[in-house]
Amino acid sequence: MLPSYLECSLDAAHRLDAAQLASTCPQDGAPLLVRYPSTVLGRAKVAARPFTMWRYREMLPIANDEEPVTLGEGGTPLLPAPRLAARLGFGFALFVKDESRNPTGSFKARGMAAAVTCAKRLGAKALVAPSAGNAGGALAAYGARAGIPVVVFLPVDTPGVLIEECRSYGADVRLVDGLIDEAGKEAAKFAEETGAFNVATLREPYRIEGKKTMGYELVEQLGRVPAAVVYPTGGGTGLVGMWKAFDELEALGWIDAGRPKMISVQAENCAPIVRAFESGADRAARWENAQTAAWGLRVPAAIGDRLMLRAIRDSHGTAIAVSEIAMRENMLALRSDEGIDASEEGGAAVAGLLGAAARGMAFDGPVVLFNTGSALKYAPRAA
Repeated sequence: MLPSYLECSLDAAHRLDAAQLASTCPQDGAPLLVRYPSTVLGRAKVAARPFTMWRYREMLPIANDEEPVTLGEGGTPLLPAPRLAARLGFGFALFVKDESRNPTGSFKARGMAAAVTCAKRLGAKALVAPSAGNAGGALAAYGARAGIPVVVFLPVDTPGVLIEECRSYGADVRLVDGLIDEAGKEAAKFAEETGAFNVATLREPYRIEGKKTMGYELVEQLGRVPAAVVYPTGGGTGLVGMWKAFDELEALGWIDAGRPKMISVQAENCAPIVRAFESGADRAARWENAQTAAWGLRVPAAIGDRLMLRAIRDSHGTAIAVSEIAMRENMLALRSDEGIDASEEGGAAVAGLLGAAARGMAFDGPVVLFNTGSALKYAPRAA
């Protein structure tokens, strides 16, 4: 079944309330994705603006005269990685999109900035989300910025540094006996009972809009789409968002019909998308007993599974599962070879690229790896 779309102009969105727009499709439960009216947005106009994600505001769910809830998110560097490429034997240009430079130290800031901006405009009185850690910290920070109370549901074994981060921004943290999907059930129940705006991954249409700006920035920074995007994948909003961004950029005339190969990387002990991709399935069954030290990848079931699998297949990409050892070794390689504040998710991206190359995948241009968050939250293991 094709994904559901929320088709409305910004004016139409303003006439809907928070409850209607903090949900999935009522017919099949699929994620809602925003479509925009035909827009003219030139590169020169964008280039004259500050380098944050809001420079693309015509392609974001915000009115022209509206002030976003912002902490300066986006505009992250695209760093060449020549020494790492040489040591690994790659003959193509290798880059790292370093999302650790965002507020609260991860790419989650982009999505939460967009979601909280829209929730505030729609009159939300409270915000709630499940999290493995980074998303909760980002929501807590942006909720504080907007002056809206935040409740975060976290798995009980979430590392203390992430729990305390949420609390330090004033969030009400509730620990759940289970993984993030169980936390998601509790967050949904809380939202239903209290009317809080649920900003769980792809349970509303705004977080993906913030995260898609990674694709816009890539095209601006490279001057083209890369040959491949290697993305550590948990809930998959970033991967789906960038795939959506490339379609929008083609409509704007910034790029042609060419697309990068989308390479999804997961931990071998939590790899539902990899298993579905390899089996030819359209949906990804829940991964039982999911375990990985990369907390952002410990997502046993994702609502955006169909969207992810379609993007991977349509791009002639692949899905790779990598070991815990490979993630850690390559995290340290990014740090020692290139000085990048790489998390274990960033190390997973390097390991995934090695796996794709070992399978014979060729690249006819630059390849971009995503380091989705800071290693500072992994301090005991990064040391």
